[in-house]
Amino acid sequence: MTKVFIDGSAGTTGLRIHERLKQRGDLELLAIAPELHRDPAARAAVMDRADIVFLCLPDAAAREAVTLIANSQVRVLDTSTAHRTAPGWQYGFPELSPAHRRGVAASKRVAVPGCHASGFVALMVPLLQTGILRADFPACCFSLTGYSGGGKSMIAEYEAFTPPAEYAAPRLYGLTQAHKHLKEMKAVTGLAAEPVFLPVVDDYYSGMLVSVPIYASQMARRCKPQEVAETFASYYKGAKLVKALPGVCAEGMLSANALEGKDLMEIMVSGNEERMVVSARFDNLGKGASGAAIQCMNLMLGLDETEGLEL
Repeated sequence: MTKVFIDGSAGTTGLRIHERLKQRGDLELLAIAPELHRDPAARAAVMDRADIVFLCLPDAAAREAVTLIANSQVRVLDTSTAHRTAPGWQYGFPELSPAHRRGVAASKRVAVPGCHASGFVALMVPLLQTGILRADFPACCFSLTGYSGGGKSMIAEYEAFTPPAEYAAPRLYGLTQAHKHLKEMKAVTGLAAEPVFLPVVDDYYSGMLVSVPIYASQMARRCKPQEVAETFASYYKGAKLVKALPGVCAEGMLSANALEGKDLMEIMVSGNEERMVVSARFDNLGKGASGAAIQCMNLMLGLDETEGLEL
């Protein structure tokens, strides 16, 4: 039976991973006494007993945790920002290419993508790889997320008996254009520059809608919205956790929380022949965090990638 340890199981990502995995009969979840959670020797001992270790920690703590592991056979999935562009770490988005899928399956060190970055990467890579956009495309990204993306402290603020009045409206953050996801958004896509990034948090628990606007005149290969939708459908054909919706979105509204509690992602195209918007919708705690981590673990263990996930 595969032994799994979740370091940081009290956070939002760690909790959902634990909830998903405790239902499975093929895994043994290793535990550590609460009073030893900050004891490096105790954590090292339990990690060295594991086959799989999930790191659900702040960046600095995740980097330290990796140094504590002496057993070279332990396979690590880091959900923090610490290793997403680090040498020797595989980026954990298997749908991006066959090479990414093989890399995840074979790797002992997998960096789980950031939530905002997951949507941006899923949109930009197909457009760049198929030549619709060039690497010098001046990308802008608008990303709406539920407050669970801010972790336990933000959840407590939003769920307080009397939260501040301004919490009832969407709030833009990352105002200095120095958001921690920007580095991977550039590196993984191959863009020449980081995008202008506008993350927004709103008063709902979970769900994410990541959108990139595109002028047809900025395309390297000018396409109509229907052609762009078909490009996504072809690129993600056969993918179990990324679904490109057929056709172009007509008049109406897109809700950011439509996939709350699910572990899949939807890709959508809207607009007209001159101006269009490509969007990715998913749960920031699902395909944007814990769901992606479990998917990667399944591939590393040679299992069906959807095992234990909600589709």
